[in-house]
Amino acid sequence: MKKIILLLLVITFASCKKEAEPTENLPQHDESAVAVSGEALFSGKGTCTACHLPDQKVIGPSIAEIAKIYKENNGSIVAFLKEEAEPIVDPSQYETMKTNFAITKKMSEAELKALEAYMLSFAK
Repeated sequence: MKKIILLLLVITFASCKKEAEPTENLPQHDESAVAVSGEALFSGKGTCTACHLPDQKVIGPSIAEIAKIYKENNGSIVAFLKEEAEPIVDPSQYETMKTNFAITKKMSEAELKALEAYMLSFAK
């Protein structure tokens, strides 16, 4: 009898799952929230700060320079980070940058777009 009651309790709890909310009712992120996420990716998971700083060339061009050139050329940073587009900022640094594509190719589309939004926020 105890086994039957225990089984009924387990079945009851298992059937009381909360239904998922439809995504169209969830609040949308604003651009500033995306930029914060992109900044975290840039400084953390992407390890981009090892070669790029906001307003200063280190190993690679500054974020401001990258953003300016991509905006002027209507380029896609996301496509470049997926190796689907040629480098347009400093092709001579491309071989150095290629080692980082292993990191960016593991990023989701949303992460890449957040990273791009953060970088483009430096365009003047």
